[in-house]
Amino acid sequence: MIHNPLGRTGLQVSALGFGAMHINDERTTEAEAGALLNRVLDAGITLIDTARGYGLSEARIGRHLAHRRGEFVLSTKVGYGVEGVPDWTYDCIVRGVERALALMKTDVLDIVHLHSCPLPVLQQGDVTRALADCRAAGKLRVAAYSGDNAEAGFAIASGAFGCLQTSISLCDQAHLQARAALADHAGLGVIAKRPLAGAVWRHAQRPGDFAEGQYWDRFQAMGLPPQDDWAGVALRFAAFHAGAASAIVGTANAAHLRRNLDAIAQGPLPAALVCTLRDAFGRHGHGQEAWPGLI
Repeated sequence: MIHNPLGRTGLQVSALGFGAMHINDERTTEAEAGALLNRVLDAGITLIDTARGYGLSEARIGRHLAHRRGEFVLSTKVGYGVEGVPDWTYDCIVRGVERALALMKTDVLDIVHLHSCPLPVLQQGDVTRALADCRAAGKLRVAAYSGDNAEAGFAIASGAFGCLQTSISLCDQAHLQARAALADHAGLGVIAKRPLAGAVWRHAQRPGDFAEGQYWDRFQAMGLPPQDDWAGVALRFAAFHAGAASAIVGTANAAHLRRNLDAIAQGPLPAALVCTLRDAFGRHGHGQEAWPGLI
């Protein structure tokens, strides 16, 4: 497994990260979740990403990986869904961090993101201050932002965060140039979310989900040459050609995990294919009809 520095945070993360959203309910049994999480670490993946909104995910990470806590970088997201306090308030952030610490049975969280926090809330500053206070208290190592577009731009410019998690895929390249350069200049680590763009190439017709529908439209409009393994191409593009330290992919399927590992093991894509993918997206990257990042 390839490992990369996460900006100037001092953390090292695997080029392939594991998104724990898909172990969030009873469709995956407790035994299956435990086996998969341990298989992830056994394979050399050292970044596990979850969120307050991912159902059983945080609790399952705590139950099945607490004894291996020193082997991985633990990332979660907060801002909402804490009993007794309004969403997107100072108290909600602090209690969300404390809740995550308890559920995941750890003394410190490596990375805590504000999860798609609205721009006016970011600008007001209370939630950012809450993360900073939690960091000062030793509850987390890196304050981070997860999101896209104007909110991500504000987060980078604010200087308050050490890491940015943002949408990067062959169908979502809005951040590849200007934003990646800004993040690099600021020393932020970048984590690519949604690197497979919902695997929209699988669908003969437009999916009903908002983001996947948008990605499907883009994939059709880009007119890309056929590939034997679009999933592998997409993952390698996000992991090796986007300025990201890690690309996180979620699955509850061990075979899909193996496929993702095999794709990363192939390394970067050929330069000519990278140019084709960037040029195809770039044809739609200007003016009022430009394709923004999708949350």
